[in-house]
Amino acid sequence: VLVRQTSSPDAAGGVVGARGQRGMPPWQLPSDPESAAKAAGLQVSKMEGTATHFHSHLDITVNGQPLAVPSSIGVDPRTGAMSELHTHDERGVLHVESPTKDGVYTLGQVFAEWDVRLDGDGVGGLNNTKTDSLRAYVDGKLVEGNPAKIELGERRQISLIYGPRNATDAPASSFAFDPDE
Repeated sequence: VLVRQTSSPDAAGGVVGARGQRGMPPWQLPSDPESAAKAAGLQVSKMEGTATHFHSHLDITVNGQPLAVPSSIGVDPRTGAMSELHTHDERGVLHVESPTKDGVYTLGQVFAEWDVRLDGDGVGGLNNTKTDSLRAYVDGKLVEGNPAKIELGERRQISLIYGPRNATDAPASSFAFDPDE
């Protein structure tokens, strides 16, 4: 599940953008989504790519409360340009529609586009401490290490859970995608 970086790594082992917003959620979309997508190593176009097309799903839970993944990550409403990795709504569905077949897409790129820090030490302003931590799951299984390196894949269910270290997590092992996703 952990893969090579597709954009330049920072000192913390995340992708460019790991230095993003460090406040508390909810996190805002960047004012320049096209630049954020390009900084994440993604292509931006006014047409969706057709060489690679798949969907992953992201759940985020903070202290037991679900956090919406915003619509229009990777979409510039001013120009209509869209990244090859983007969201359309707040369901947490991550769309990969690429003009090439050889891309590797990571959770770190999603957060870099969103301009929210994600690394092995936490997410946004939520830092790992003696009492709280960020945990990542793929298809219901715990993933150790930097969650920014988690690879997106066809119908992959990713859960980020932040809260007490001693909490009993109940991450989803799958997501009910629409039939056309």
